[in-house]
Amino acid sequence: MIFLFKIGFLEVSWVDVIDIGLVSVLLYQVYKLIRGSIAVNIFLGILALYLVYLIVRAAQMELLTMILGQFMGVGVLAMIILFQPEIRKFLLVIGRGTEFRENIFKTISNWRHEYHDDFDISQVIEAVKTLKASKTGALMVFSRDTELKFYAQTGDALDAEVNKRLLLSIFNKNSPLHDGAVIIYKGRIRAARCVLPVSENDHLPPNFGLRHRAAVGMSESTDTLVLAISEETGRLVLARNGKYLRALKLKQIEQKILDYLHNNESGNWEEVHEHEAEAPAETPPVKA
Repeated sequence: MIFLFKIGFLEVSWVDVIDIGLVSVLLYQVYKLIRGSIAVNIFLGILALYLVYLIVRAAQMELLTMILGQFMGVGVLAMIILFQPEIRKFLLVIGRGTEFRENIFKTISNWRHEYHDDFDISQVIEAVKTLKASKTGALMVFSRDTELKFYAQTGDALDAEVNKRLLLSIFNKNSPLHDGAVIIYKGRIRAARCVLPVSENDHLPPNFGLRHRAAVGMSESTDTLVLAISEETGRLVLARNGKYLRALKLKQIEQKILDYLHNNESGNWEEVHEHEAEAPAETPPVKA
């Protein structure tokens, strides 16, 4: 082993430098996942408890050491239970960004997404245009790869072709199906009145209601694109990977949905190209 330098009795090699670098990257990614959520407070609480354990053990306080030691013995299992959403999100991020998925399965991915060519996006856009004009609240989840059976089961199964009249009927204020989300998969509305997870991000704008927080929360938990329409203002909000865009024009919404369905999204999803925009966004995109 080739040593890089030596500090007293500590010998540092290239392997140690690489090891420290990889751990730093890992910790930074974990920080980005839990930043702004309640998980930060839980993590700080566990860290404080561990520091107390080290202090009482060094001070040879046997009773406290035994009690805290029992807790630390199941610490890994407890962290898996407490941080289950964050661990799932972390694994989802790894699965999306691997070169393995991008290259080896590229042909399979293109074959799986061919059905989107038959998806009449104009029906959705026309429905969104009407809902926006009438300030009717709506929540639409677009899924490219999975059926989202768990979330579909929280609502009422439909399995109907996407069309403007059906979407307007679902989100009509007098409809029993309007209070919830519709899940659109393979060009069909799989279910309506679905319950979505609500984001715990503390940095979301205070004017974001439950519908908008559900849109962001669903995009955090699953590989989906979620469109929310405000009932108070008619504002359109598009959520993806825990990030969101607002004050978008219909043309921009249409392009973002098509890019998602055809697996043709840019590296910076928040970027809105000039040719897509009819006018500049009212507010810059904000990371969730």
